[in-house]
Amino acid sequence: MFGSSGDLGIRRDGTHATHLVVEADAVVEKPATISWDEAAGIGVPFVTAMEGLRRAGIPKAGETVLVMGVNGKVGQAAVQIASWHGARVIGVVRKSEPYEGHSNSPVEVIDASAVDVATRVRELTGGKGADIVYNTVGDPYFQAAHKSLALRGRQILIAAVDRIVQFNILEFYRGQHTYVGIDTLALSSVATGEVLRELTPGFASGHLKPFPITPSAIYPLEQARAAFVAVAGSSRDRVILRP
Repeated sequence: MFGSSGDLGIRRDGTHATHLVVEADAVVEKPATISWDEAAGIGVPFVTAMEGLRRAGIPKAGETVLVMGVNGKVGQAAVQIASWHGARVIGVVRKSEPYEGHSNSPVEVIDASAVDVATRVRELTGGKGADIVYNTVGDPYFQAAHKSLALRGRQILIAAVDRIVQFNILEFYRGQHTYVGIDTLALSSVATGEVLRELTPGFASGHLKPFPITPSAIYPLEQARAAFVAVAGSSRDRVILRP
């Protein structure tokens, strides 16, 4: 069994113990296709990505999902989930680089340093725009995301840098848009378990793949502080604690 949440290890003291009592609904059966270390790395990125898509509406075949910050861990998880459900995925990167993660279909990549993102999205979608924009970066991409949305499109937001953005209310309601805010840290263990239960069939079937875990990113419990320092330093590795 495995699980995750915003409270364990974040909002509740004493949860970095070797043993912990949790609600039965907080844990789900680990698919045999993934290791315990890989299961430890699934948590926040996949739960965040899935919760955003659940709230915005799981994408369907024929829909387009634009993922901003596509090579971040939440971005990669969003790509996997969207392509698992048959959606077309377009990714945005801040410099010239390919998509680095797993996908169930080709991912078209837009280099934001070279072209106007919204213009390119319209070109790729025959003028329609994206049905869902998963904005993992926040305000730096807010306007590009807004202008990339199709009629009745949904923008998912999980992060902010400077927090304040210009908001065109007229374009918002005429576009019939929806903005969805996701704060995974606010989810309880039980709520997170519910999300993980929707993800496990994808991992069992191979449509979803856990992130690779490098030996240097595995820390014993005694080195928990060093692990958190690595996370705070924006390590691209999935950092895990192994009691």
